[in-house]
Amino acid sequence: MKRPVKSAHTMASLVEAYLAERRCLGFDLAISGQVLMNFARFADTANHRGPITESLAVAWAHSTPSERPITWARRIEVIRPFAKYLKQFYPTTVVPGRDLCGRAHRRLTPHIYTEQEIDELLSASAAMLPAGSIRPLTYEALFGLIASTGLRISEALNLSRDDVNLADGTLVVRETKFHKSRLIVVHPTVTLAMKRYAARRALVVAAQPCNSFFVNLNGRKLQARTVHWVFGRIREQLAWIARGDHALPRIHDLRHSFVCRRIPKWYRDGVNVDNQMIALSTYLGHVKPSDTYWYLTAVPDLMEIVSQKFACFAEGVRHE
Repeated sequence: MKRPVKSAHTMASLVEAYLAERRCLGFDLAISGQVLMNFARFADTANHRGPITESLAVAWAHSTPSERPITWARRIEVIRPFAKYLKQFYPTTVVPGRDLCGRAHRRLTPHIYTEQEIDELLSASAAMLPAGSIRPLTYEALFGLIASTGLRISEALNLSRDDVNLADGTLVVRETKFHKSRLIVVHPTVTLAMKRYAARRALVVAAQPCNSFFVNLNGRKLQARTVHWVFGRIREQLAWIARGDHALPRIHDLRHSFVCRRIPKWYRDGVNVDNQMIALSTYLGHVKPSDTYWYLTAVPDLMEIVSQKFACFAEGVRHE
């Protein structure tokens, strides 16, 4: 293994060397790479010279605006592999302890949207300005799609025209978070909204072809940061108050809400939930069914169902 070049003794050059080597091995490191570069800029701005120290790691972990220990702990988690890499070449490098800032992995209770809140979101989207433009159609279709299918926002925004079959009411999600593709069936009401959007989209992109299904006012691919900004404005307009561990309701909570509405319905309908959970795990693009089963403990309503089933089991009551 080649010793990393320590250009001008900057932490940034060391991080760049680390990321280049890891990416050559097939690791994406998109988000963690950005976080590590943030760490490098922090260290270089502070004129830190020499190997990583525990005090440097803690100072950087706490430099985020967030005051939540789990955020600090996750920053430490990102540094650890990089520090292990550097320790091969610079033995005095300190690998921060895994629990230096507490636990990094704790499932935070999501905000589960009510049907009324989802209706409010779609109505507010449809009323966006400029009136009569593609913008309100875009956000009504996009948020409706995420709420009704549980897609990740990245998956929705990465859809191409060829991935969306509105005649059949299906779409293909390709090369997702875990490099898997899957077929998604879309509810007829959402398909209708997407058809309205698609008709307007064809006019917008006529002069400037774009293969992305969701586009902005200028006919270019819709960016995630723009969508989050728009969602934030709507959230503020609707004066939503968070229910859960996050400071504010998020777009990703639409995915959680999709699952948490589906599971109680299965229990009410008397279907075999275990069989359905395997199918749901595939539908959501989860690698492990255990990631889907987590939703059973995510919200009080589902936890109550679990408690009732366990009580029946403990009492010897047969429960299909």
